[in-house]
Amino acid sequence: MFNKITSIFAGWLIDGSGAAVQHEMRLDLEDGIIQSVRKMTAYGPDSSKTDSPGLDLSGCTLLPGLFDCHVHLAMSANVGRTVLADPDATGKDRIHERIIKHLNQYLATGILAVRDGGDPDRSALHYKASRCAGEHPTHVSAAGTAWHRPGHYGGLIGSALPPGQTLEAAILEEKEGVDHIKIVNSGLNSLTCYGKETAPQFNLAELKAAIMAAQQRGFKTMVHANGKIPVKFAVDAGCDSIEHGFFMGAENLRNMAGRGTTWVPTAFTMQALRSKMTGDGSALNVCQKNLEHQMEQLKIARDLGVRIALGTDAGSAGVAHGRAVIAEMQLLMDAGYRVEEAVQCASLHGAMLLGLARVGQLKKNWQATLIAVKGDPSQLPESLNQVKIIIYKGKQVDININ
Repeated sequence: MFNKITSIFAGWLIDGSGAAVQHEMRLDLEDGIIQSVRKMTAYGPDSSKTDSPGLDLSGCTLLPGLFDCHVHLAMSANVGRTVLADPDATGKDRIHERIIKHLNQYLATGILAVRDGGDPDRSALHYKASRCAGEHPTHVSAAGTAWHRPGHYGGLIGSALPPGQTLEAAILEEKEGVDHIKIVNSGLNSLTCYGKETAPQFNLAELKAAIMAAQQRGFKTMVHANGKIPVKFAVDAGCDSIEHGFFMGAENLRNMAGRGTTWVPTAFTMQALRSKMTGDGSALNVCQKNLEHQMEQLKIARDLGVRIALGTDAGSAGVAHGRAVIAEMQLLMDAGYRVEEAVQCASLHGAMLLGLARVGQLKKNWQATLIAVKGDPSQLPESLNQVKIIIYKGKQVDININ
């Protein structure tokens, strides 16, 4: 394993900007920063740097490290928040064990940052404050909890507002260490009545006050919202991202494009849920129609120029940590996004949403944080199951970290 890499020779390069694939490219690195991205003339290190290793990835595709912008680290695709671990460990230790397991699954598929959407116990936030958090290469951005109105959807992933407290006040009193704010403004998709929309949990004035409070404290806001009115209120209030956005409609998408609001579609949730169903009942049919409608919205979003950041809702039913990114990326491509655009959604757009500087794109003076997958770009996204190497700030990372 190289401790320090000064040049990389790649068969193919997808730089994360959305630009076309480049063939036979060379990256030069210094102190973890990309110094140049240029056409490769020959394999091997510069003659002037004969003591510096060059990394031959001529049979691989190079791309930026990837991001999953909507996860629930404390939850499992199969058993929810139940923790199966050492029975002698404390509850918090067992949750941390599960989170680390999930982060290892992300790392194995080239995902170097995740954005947690909350849980009632603020588990991801507690993990970030723990001693072990700094030892893992995959960056965690945590909301802590997801705020929702008492008596409405949200208990699985967050906290109801205390009696008499406003959403604005809760955000102003939010604990230090939170990276962003999660707000729930609608219910879930119905599996019995196709296209059914729930009323917004918070009105426009409440959301405006809450988002202004978040901005005052330096937090970005992610809003769970399905349906036209819940999404409209969130976008008009100035949120940074709409999470899910099922059945929000073209007008909301136009508004998001104009405002620069990011959409995290989590389309794979419906595909995963459908795959767990049996028989040919109405729920299965509604689930399939929900997915098809979301795919149509993705096509409209691409035409309108809505910024998409890839997110999977990993931890929800059937949505596995790590591997779900491959499925979500495939759905983007099925909706008409070129492979370069799908990578951009999973890299640069994710970095922008997380507020991480000079990552998510392979360009001069940006961080040398990248992955290589076996084969040419036509094998993406499936080749993310065969990540050959991960480089973080210019240094090789052990993919099989425990």
